[in-house]
Amino acid sequence: MQRYSLLNLVRNAVRGNRDWQPAWRDAKPKRSYDVVVVGGGGHGLATAYYLAKNHGVRNVAVVEKGWLGGGNSGRNTQVCRSNYFYPASAAFYDQSLKLYEGLSRELNFNIMLSQRGLLSLAHSEHELEINRRWANATHMSGVDAEILTPADIKKLAPRINLESRYPILGGFMQRRGGISRHDAVIWGYARAASALGVDIIQNCEVTGFDMSDSRVKGVHTSQGFISADRVVMSVAGHASVLAQKAGFHLPISTMALQAMVTEPIKPALDVIVMSAAIHAYVSQSDRGEIVIGGGADPLNSYAQRGGMPVLQATIAAVIELFPSFSRLRLMRQWAGMVDVTPDTTPIMGLTPVEALYINCGWGTGGYKAIPGGGYTMADTIVNNRPHALIDRFGLDRFQSGALIDEGAAAGVAH
Repeated sequence: MQRYSLLNLVRNAVRGNRDWQPAWRDAKPKRSYDVVVVGGGGHGLATAYYLAKNHGVRNVAVVEKGWLGGGNSGRNTQVCRSNYFYPASAAFYDQSLKLYEGLSRELNFNIMLSQRGLLSLAHSEHELEINRRWANATHMSGVDAEILTPADIKKLAPRINLESRYPILGGFMQRRGGISRHDAVIWGYARAASALGVDIIQNCEVTGFDMSDSRVKGVHTSQGFISADRVVMSVAGHASVLAQKAGFHLPISTMALQAMVTEPIKPALDVIVMSAAIHAYVSQSDRGEIVIGGGADPLNSYAQRGGMPVLQATIAAVIELFPSFSRLRLMRQWAGMVDVTPDTTPIMGLTPVEALYINCGWGTGGYKAIPGGGYTMADTIVNNRPHALIDRFGLDRFQSGALIDEGAAAGVAH
């Protein structure tokens, strides 16, 4: 792998940028692999990278039906945080955030992590008390959190309207929260995994599984059959469809989650502001766009667009918080497909099919979990047992009733 550095940047600039190597190899599928990772998004690529780096498993293929990062990894609002309520969730997401904090150096690829802080607003005394409990629970899990007054919030975001229809009584802050560049995360993992020998195969759709005696033997794809000792499903949007092809059911509902950006402006907001009560969150990207997200659409759908009522409600909510943003032009809108479980906690680990593993059901929390998801799934695959951080995230919890209801900590309506 060609190392990126200031010296190489200058050297290639002098030579007319003719000596840059492709970031990763565009491979063709081999007949067999030790591990096949289904899904070329952040979680799939991270799993392949940590398999090769941490465990020496390099005969790995990542198969993606489209292009890398073309699903939810490229359709999100780039938020990284770990302020979850329950200890199991907080421990996992904080490990993921810690990996994010060192990811640029590890991958030799600038992911543009900006830990500007994430602020959750409270619009009532009840919500403020809930935030206090949330902050206390987060502290007990060893994660940073603090309660802010309206005056503190005004200093952080001078343009915010404290006296709108939704008066702001305080807030809950994680200073280490922030945003990173989603395409840089995808490309960084793809480049590093490819350099370690992982085959990245695009435009290769998995159409079914080959199984014998309740054990997976390989995958059928649009580019032919691929034999594999182990297979991991790391997809969003169609996880339940693939699971049915493997002969088991996932308790997942799929719906659209919208986001949008305005025209770029000079720096105006250097903190992420989230309001669960009015179902909106807002930040400013490195390009100057105001990035806006909202609640999920109420109807189940595999469409990557979303409906007008949610779009209008989200914009109205943001203008209540930041009236000056009403002058901005909306530049584009999109949606991702979010797979939501009954307790809004992901499904990770083993499946009823031997040698078939699963990583799905992230709802609105998939992007912030990319490093942690890949790290723990690689360990799970190699050792054929759930990593300690995801031991409670298994599919079997829906039979035992040991749910982890993180709906409130998700920050938006599902």
